[in-house]
Amino acid sequence: MQKNILLATLASVLFSGNVFAEDISGIWQQIDDKTGAAKAIIKIDKETNNTYTGKIIKVTPRPGYTPRATCNKCPAPYTNDPILGMEILKGLKHMEGSNNYENGRVIDPLAGKIYDAKVRLNANGKRLTLRGYMGVSALGRSQTWIRLN
Repeated sequence: MQKNILLATLASVLFSGNVFAEDISGIWQQIDDKTGAAKAIIKIDKETNNTYTGKIIKVTPRPGYTPRATCNKCPAPYTNDPILGMEILKGLKHMEGSNNYENGRVIDPLAGKIYDAKVRLNANGKRLTLRGYMGVSALGRSQTWIRLN
């Protein structure tokens, strides 16, 4: 009887969507929100202060597009930095009891702009939805990132 109750409880937790993945560390494929094409590969690491940072580890070439090598429109300290190796995501903090990460900053090295950022990890831990915005989240843009590892 107790075994059946334990199995039923475990099954309800696993299939209810209330299981929260708390770690977004890993390798992610960034998908362009305008074209749907792969843009770059990002490595996200958890820092000692329990925030997350993301760095471009590969720029994905697209047909008919020559990738820019440097962040020439970016504000200091990013001005003219190489895009490959650039830390584009900083300061994300996990929101307890959820799959949400907030209070981060993301830089768009092609536009040279820095945005507030928040992330939602889907239930199976395979996709991130990153929302970049200025001031109000409703006025921002979202990108999907797909876990590669």
